This record gives sequence, structure tokens and C-alpha cells, in this order.
Amino acid sequence: MLIGVPKEIKNHEYRVGLIPGNVRQLVVHGHQVIVQKDAGTAIGLTDDLYVAAGATIIDTAEEIFARADMIVKVKEPQPVECKLLRPGQVLFTYLHLAPDPEQTKLLQESGAICIAYETVTDRNGGLPLLAPMSEVAGRMSIQAGAHCLEKSYGGIGILLGGVPGTPPAKVAIIGGGVVGTNAARMAMGLEAHVTVLDKSLDRLRQLDQQFGRRLNTVYANVETIEQAVLEADLVIGAVLVPGAEAPKVVNRELVSRMKKGAVLVDVAIDQGGCFETSHATTHADPTYVVDGVIHYCVANMPGAVARTSTFALNNATAPFVLALADKGWVQALKDDVHLRNGLNVAKGELTHPAIAHLGKVVSPDALLG
Repeated sequence: MLIGVPKEIKNHEYRVGLIPGNVRQLVVHGHQVIVQKDAGTAIGLTDDLYVAAGATIIDTAEEIFARADMIVKVKEPQPVECKLLRPGQVLFTYLHLAPDPEQTKLLQESGAICIAYETVTDRNGGLPLLAPMSEVAGRMSIQAGAHCLEKSYGGIGILLGGVPGTPPAKVAIIGGGVVGTNAARMAMGLEAHVTVLDKSLDRLRQLDQQFGRRLNTVYANVETIEQAVLEADLVIGAVLVPGAEAPKVVNRELVSRMKKGAVLVDVAIDQGGCFETSHATTHADPTYVVDGVIHYCVANMPGAVARTSTFALNNATAPFVLALADKGWVQALKDDVHLRNGLNVAKGELTHPAIAHLGKVVSPDALLG
């Protein structure tokens, strides 16, 4: 199979779909890999490293898309990239289609086979290709929130851990999954007062067993969320419904009652955001203010630590890329129900139940023959 790796074009996105080590693995299996010039240069993955791994360097994205049987990316294709896709071509990347009808329509029109990292599953019910970036985003959410709390960034001017004689900041984390757990770990490390809210008692028990008295765990409902948000200096939105649009757990009225200078970090923004006042921002312009509350809603947060994120993501995607290349997409999806769960759009059809609100969904089995 001929596999193409274009350079990412989203704002301040420096990650790359394949690292040289994974290129070498594909080449050993008899595949060809073409990589766009300077695709990984910004994070120290030079063209020379890709050539040494067996790749061919290509000048333009247009040629990559025109030649490759499978495109391996990181972020969802931008409209100009969607229009370069062709019928039967495999696209393997993050898609986040639920809040993005425009991208969904363009992918349907392309006729391509679009497999989303974020809906590939594992035997434990987890999301193995989303987890590495959720770990990064969870840890970064505290880092970003701490900066936003500084007065020079418009915040209330509070240090997360305080100092002797002063109270620490109060951090509320809504959602106790991978993002929430990693956010909690970082916030506790900075000696903040941390509360995690979740609707799963089993998950709260696990967190309690893991962190003990250092972490406050609270069952999430309308009342407890309201109380935590109003008391908090920093709120992390870490709510996830796999593949679907995130539920709005904090409404505009509640935001208006929060402390002035408090901070909301919406890690669910890729799936539409879990705060009613959220809209996607970029690394170039990451924040905005609503009712005196700072909102940090960067849609590709892990892109800020692109080298760490690229290697973490590649560690997870490598076996799936190899399976798709070795077997072709039809056989690979037939053989692996978890990879099959990643199929979102194929041959113009929607194929994942989480995006049923965007149109009629057909079963992947109907397309696999």
C-alpha cells in the first residue's frame, strides 16, 4: 500500500501522522510511504530522518493526496484537504464529526473511507487512540488554567497551590475519565484544592482508591455541579460521550454567577464543548471573556507540546495503521470490531451512531460485504 503523510495545516499544529520509526516498520512490511516536505521538521523530525527510514519526500500536499492509497494525519482535514480526498481512499485521523456538519458533508461527498481515531475502541471499553491525547490535554488543562488565573492574563490573580498562610485555589474537574484523572493529578501536584465530579460511582471509587484524601470526589448532578462551579477558581470541562457532541453541563446563567476572574478550560471543545458559553479558539488567540470569566477553549490543545503528543499518539496508532496497510481497509475492519468502530464515513454513507443527528446512518457491516 502507498501511505501518505501530509503536513498539518491547522493553526499552530505541529504534530505529524507518522514518526520515522513507524515509517520504517511499514517499509519493512513492504509498503511505500510518502511524506510531505517539512511535515515533522518543527518537532525535530527532519526530512533526512524520514528518508533514512525509507520514506520518499514529496513537495506538496496535493501530490500526497493524489497518489496515496491511505492518508494518515493527526487533526481533522480542513475543507481544502477534504476536497483533495477521492473515492475509496482511506483517511485515518481524528475527525470529531458530531459538532461539524460541514466537514461531515465534505467527507461524504469525497467518497473516501474515513476512520476516526476517537471512536476506535478496545476490549475494555476504552478509546485507545483518544487516551494519549486526553492524557496530554488533561495535564495541559491545569498548566493553561494556572496561567489564565494570573492577573496579567486577566485572571483573579491566584496561585494554584498558594503559599504558607494563604489558601490554595479551588479546582473543579467535571468528568473523571482520562482527561479528568490527569488534570487532577497535575492540580494536586501543584497543591491546589481539587474536586472531581462524575456520574459514575464506580469511577469515583476508583479515584478515591487511587488518590485518597488528597482528592475530593463528588457525584455529579445539577446541584453539585452548580455548587462546585460557583466556588471554583478554575473549572476543567472533561466530559466525554464517545463520538458524540458533548453535553452542556454548565449553562450561561451559571457562568454569569461565577467569580470574576475565574477560569473555564473546556477540554471537550473538539466535540462541541461542555460549557454553553464555549466556542473553539486557537493557540494564536486562546482565550476570551464572558461575564468576567476567562474561557480557554483551544481545539488542538496537545498541539502545543507537539513532540510529546506525536510520539504518544504514534505509539497507539501504529498497530492499526499496519493492519490497514497489510490487510486493506475491508479485511482489517472485518477482523477487528474495535477498528470497525472507528469507521465514521464510507462511500458517502455515515456509519457511526454518535453522528446520527447529521443524517441517516448505515451499519459498517453493510459496506464490508
